[in-house]
Amino acid sequence: MAKDMRDMRVQGKPVRGGSSRARKIVLSILSVAVLGMAFLLVGNRLLVLVTGGNLGELLRGEKYDKALPPVAVGDLQAVLDKDIAGALKNGELASSTGAGVSVAVVEHGVSRVFSYGTAKPDSIYEIGSITKTFTGLVLSQMVEQGTVRFDDPVRELLPSGLVPKPEGGEITLLSLATQHSGLPRLPDNFHPADPTNPYADYRPADLYAFVAKHTVAMPAQTEYLYSNLGFGLLGQALSNRVGVPYPTLLEQEVTGPLGMRDTVISLSPEQQARFITGHKSDHQPAHAWDWDALAGCGAIRSTASDMLVYLQANLHPENLNLATGSSAATTLPAALIQSHQLRADGEGGRIALAWRYQPATGDYLHPGGTGGYSAYALFNPKGDFAVVVLSNTAESSPTFADRLRQHIRQRLTGERATSLAN
Repeated sequence: MAKDMRDMRVQGKPVRGGSSRARKIVLSILSVAVLGMAFLLVGNRLLVLVTGGNLGELLRGEKYDKALPPVAVGDLQAVLDKDIAGALKNGELASSTGAGVSVAVVEHGVSRVFSYGTAKPDSIYEIGSITKTFTGLVLSQMVEQGTVRFDDPVRELLPSGLVPKPEGGEITLLSLATQHSGLPRLPDNFHPADPTNPYADYRPADLYAFVAKHTVAMPAQTEYLYSNLGFGLLGQALSNRVGVPYPTLLEQEVTGPLGMRDTVISLSPEQQARFITGHKSDHQPAHAWDWDALAGCGAIRSTASDMLVYLQANLHPENLNLATGSSAATTLPAALIQSHQLRADGEGGRIALAWRYQPATGDYLHPGGTGGYSAYALFNPKGDFAVVVLSNTAESSPTFADRLRQHIRQRLTGERATSLAN
């Protein structure tokens, strides 16, 4: 069994017949791993590092906490309190950083919500690109209701005459929802007046101008290409079809039926008071992001408790506790199931409607990030568990939210856990 890499032992012995180069003060990593040992040449001595683990992890600086037996959700907070103590004392969640995280976990119907740092259990965060999974579900709802079809050209949901029908294949609603439209990550006319609030002034007119210039032609062979533009266009197109703004459509089709009152795009005064301040990676306060035409790719704000409701619905569409008796509520169970169907190759696996799927673990997952927040959500139907981590700090990869997500998953399954210490 691999040991915690913090416990590695160092042994040394002389190397006979060393060259003059070896006698210099030079560190040469030989990149050799045999039976869990790495050999380093330092001066004229050969050091044998007994890692008991993966040399690649050592070279990448990865650290792990030792494995525990699988931790039940009811016992998770006590374990997590201990595991995260270092981060609270002098790491990612130290008081000087202003950072906080809210966590929600469910397994076999048992759920818990807890928070650390400056966060409270009901703190509201920007969830960034996790919004895309909601937009994918809105699409699935509208397909179930007969309002659109997956193979509808997006051109048909845009203003009449905006762009002509191309001679070959064209971008469909499904190609947008599976990141196979061929559209770039962002449009080439995206020039924010305020870089700290970049999406606020990108209007529908700007989006339509880009589409008219770019056209809706799709190459015969398209690969997975992550596109904020694509999901923004999808959200705008679906809104056009029913004649309501995206925030209204989201409430009608998803958040209203599920009773997710704190999952919104525009905050009420009471919600604004719970909107935790975001921070840049250097822990300086960050501007909240406002949205217009591209709302469907990243505009949602939510709490850990509301996201738990969402993930539980994804885990068990057959057992929904619906808040309304609307037609949207009637189609939601089938729409959820439909949104999980794997439709194309994705990043590191397959992709459903926005959700990434990892065959090795059975996880459906999606990260999210804005200028001051990072988030991660996953659910695993086979293991019957789900995890969401919301953070008020924007970070480079891997984010603390991602590490914490991995750590919690590993504690649930009894694996060694990604260290939360610096």
